[in-house]
Amino acid sequence: MRDNDTLLKLLKIEREIEERKRDALASYNTVTVHQKQMAFHRCTKRNRWVFGGNRSGKTECGAVESVWMARGIHPFRRNRDNVSGWVVSLSQQVQRDVAQAKILKYLAPRYIADVVMREGKHTSPEYGIIDYIIVKNAFGGTSRIGFKSCDQGREKFQGVSLDFVWFDEEPPKDIYDECRMRVFDRCGDIFGTMTPLKGLTWVYDEIELNCNDDNEVWCEYMEWKDNPYLDANEVAAMESVVPKSEQLSRRFGKFSTGEGLVYPEFDASVHVIPPFSVPKEWYANISIDPGLANPTSCHFYAVDHDGVIYVVAEHFEAGQNVDYHVARIFEIADSLGWHRDGKGRLRAIIDSAANQRTLASEKSVAELFCEKGILVNTDVNKDLYSGIQRIKSLFEQRPPRIYIFSNCGNLIREIKGYWWGKNDRPKKTDDHALDELRYFVMTQPKPSPPPSPPKSVIQLDKERLMRNAKRKGEWMKRY
Repeated sequence: MRDNDTLLKLLKIEREIEERKRDALASYNTVTVHQKQMAFHRCTKRNRWVFGGNRSGKTECGAVESVWMARGIHPFRRNRDNVSGWVVSLSQQVQRDVAQAKILKYLAPRYIADVVMREGKHTSPEYGIIDYIIVKNAFGGTSRIGFKSCDQGREKFQGVSLDFVWFDEEPPKDIYDECRMRVFDRCGDIFGTMTPLKGLTWVYDEIELNCNDDNEVWCEYMEWKDNPYLDANEVAAMESVVPKSEQLSRRFGKFSTGEGLVYPEFDASVHVIPPFSVPKEWYANISIDPGLANPTSCHFYAVDHDGVIYVVAEHFEAGQNVDYHVARIFEIADSLGWHRDGKGRLRAIIDSAANQRTLASEKSVAELFCEKGILVNTDVNKDLYSGIQRIKSLFEQRPPRIYIFSNCGNLIREIKGYWWGKNDRPKKTDDHALDELRYFVMTQPKPSPPPSPPKSVIQLDKERLMRNAKRKGEWMKRY
């Protein structure tokens, strides 16, 4: 009897193992960890995007996220029953070949209650065009994954309430806006996975640069080397044949124009870090790029004992006078406990153009800052090309030689949107924070040595004996 029970248990275990082998979702990320995919899944923002190169693993993110939410088994988010979502592709053919195929890959047949087709047989959904899938939810009810294509037009995206929308590749702006209305009343999620091949489109402004300062917007980049499932030799071979002009988007998932980014080495997932309490002995300098109609940009910089730069705080505002900017800068300095001189004044570096007087003022901007308690030094190195090359080097090194606190959003935005223009010069737009970053980097002080640890009693006694021996030796030589 026991032998029969043991045999039945073994058969049950074998069936479970075989079932899991056929269930791609159960084995997702259990063999080799794709760190960028996990960062996407763990993100709690409601409008999150993956910009990835071809074959970087971005589409897997969207498919798994959709199935997890429909099944009610998301490991990092609140789960519930009766979830309704859309998968949006560029066309029905692309839907069938890409997004639909990925959903079916990660949605095991035992979890499918019904499949409704637009074209083809529901018994072989992979060969036709699916309208929607009824999914068995872990809470006992059902969920629904619908499929849409952008070539249907905006009108086909009206009317329903949804819990999520997954965009597989970049949708037209009007369809994106309509889908945001679909998840509005349910506080639902928008997520997209795409390779940016169309240049600087609305996605670049609204998602990558987050020009609306939406706290729910989040994005991540994936490149070929981030995908642990790609063969290293194949990656190297592809690098050698894909033109450099195409690698920025097809390999790194970065937005690009014909001229290219000035700082493609910048990676927000590496160089942007949460703020932390910086030791005051690291405090280095304040850098200012003044403006009136244009923004005045000011950042506080720290340098650790290894010479690594930290951009720790930001003031960035347009249309205000010097008094206003000085007050804001002092507020930030007080919150950080920034060092002052004996008279309570701050020191900073500033664009040398601040020395110039205008017909509207008898005093220069530099003089006005000094009068208000910020002693500005206008003797800065403004060499454009040397400064750019030095900053590129800081971003490129591993570990990096510069980190930017996430509260410095305007500096981060300008770095992401800094493009080469004609005659090998950057386009002179939205570069105020970048200018004063360059001023600081080009006048960076040498790193201070770490403080020496206190000497032990034994060390002090040893030094005393050595001094006595030295004095005795000198006395013997003299007499």
